[in-house]
Amino acid sequence: MSSGQLLTFVIMSVVLVVVPGPSVLFAVSRALVLGRRGALATVVGNAFGVYAQVVAVAFGLGAVVERSVVVFTVVKFVGAGYLMYLGVQAIRHRRSLADAVTVSVQPAGTLRAAREGFVVGLTNPKAIVFFAAVLPQFVDRAGFSPAAQMLVLGLMFMTIAVICDGAWAVGAGAARSWFTRSPRRLAQLGGIGGVAMVGIGAQLAVSGRHD
Repeated sequence: MSSGQLLTFVIMSVVLVVVPGPSVLFAVSRALVLGRRGALATVVGNAFGVYAQVVAVAFGLGAVVERSVVVFTVVKFVGAGYLMYLGVQAIRHRRSLADAVTVSVQPAGTLRAAREGFVVGLTNPKAIVFFAAVLPQFVDRAGFSPAAQMLVLGLMFMTIAVICDGAWAVGAGAARSWFTRSPRRLAQLGGIGGVAMVGIGAQLAVSGRHD
């Protein structure tokens, strides 16, 4: 791959990740509910889930999702349903967030947040369609293995996503510290984060593959 192609891919990735979208909103909402550490764990888990899609694209599975309306729809509704489930759980347990402030920084809480982020990243149908459509365009057919090239490109995208989404999570987590001084404010914040996740899931459910 030429340096020009590489620079184009990096710029495109930065623009796609930095502009607030579902992944950014998800990271921010998790920061409001779980705090900074839980949100960062979510971001990392989400990035690994998305990278699993890169692996699928590199070895041909992404084309199945891209071309099959049925498979795309199933993946879309699974991902949307899981996001809405997390949002409803956040709303239901918003009054117990004062205890979660300390619980969420424990290893078990962090691992759970990373696991939930992974599932959301893995079941994002638009991401796999994007990778299936874009990654092959940056592959040098005369170079080494196309699959290996796509894996490297995906790793670059994943790194950019972790850095950018992590910055959003840290910022939202810092703002959350003010709310922790009041159980009532914290409960309201948890409700807002939950509603945001439900909204993201609903938006994903009603959108098409090219929206």
